[in-house]
Amino acid sequence: MGKTIGRVTSVTQFRPCIDLHDGQVKQIVGGSLNDQGAKTNFVSQFDSAYYANLYREHALTGGHVIALGPGNEEAVLAALKAWPQGLQFGGGVKRENAAHYLNAGASHVIVTSALFENDEFSFERLEAIKAETGKDKLILDLSCRRTDAGWQIATNRWQTITSTQVNASTLKELSQHCAEFLIHAADVEGLQGGIDEELVQLLGEHAYIPMTYAGGARHLDDLKRVHELSKGKVDLTIGSALDIFGGKGVTLEECIEWNQQADHV
Repeated sequence: MGKTIGRVTSVTQFRPCIDLHDGQVKQIVGGSLNDQGAKTNFVSQFDSAYYANLYREHALTGGHVIALGPGNEEAVLAALKAWPQGLQFGGGVKRENAAHYLNAGASHVIVTSALFENDEFSFERLEAIKAETGKDKLILDLSCRRTDAGWQIATNRWQTITSTQVNASTLKELSQHCAEFLIHAADVEGLQGGIDEELVQLLGEHAYIPMTYAGGARHLDDLKRVHELSKGKVDLTIGSALDIFGGKGVTLEECIEWNQQADHV
């Protein structure tokens, strides 16, 4: 059988996304996001609720809504209202507002920057957020940038590279504190230049809990490649290459068919 959200099985699944910037559904180049804006691949004519309803209609579970900076609250709440318990939410989540998004309909909240203090990972902050959400509703975003040392978690819209590495020990230790991991490879996010194969393989080797990788996917073969590299333990989000986001590399229908076939493997 295929992968059921919440436990690790053996088939990579496509997971959908809704990326929000200035209240609009967009696809951006991940590493370009800053206070002045971002390099944008696509701006949708449709709102966040349209995509949430689309994913609900096709039972595409485990997807995430990400708020990239301020000005997205209305669009976030509209998506969560359109599919209660069907989408995860991340972007500015901290101890003080985590329950707000869960109560608004998020199945999980996704946390990154709030776990760091002076660019150092804080287990005290992790425990404080976990006390609000519970382990089963918490997803840790380990989005990262490649450095000479490997991959290091990047916060503050992927602009601040912290000292925390994405490696075997980090994955093992943090997996005890959350339901899932979300990992954007920020250096290749939005470029459609191919996935970071070394990172996907590393994640697959240390997948103690469900993981979703995002960054660089170009076509349906990338689902096959992630499946091969991770032995089916890592799921894949496809953004800019997807037809519903103006891409020409793969259609949503192809991704739906992949998931349906995977459910019967």
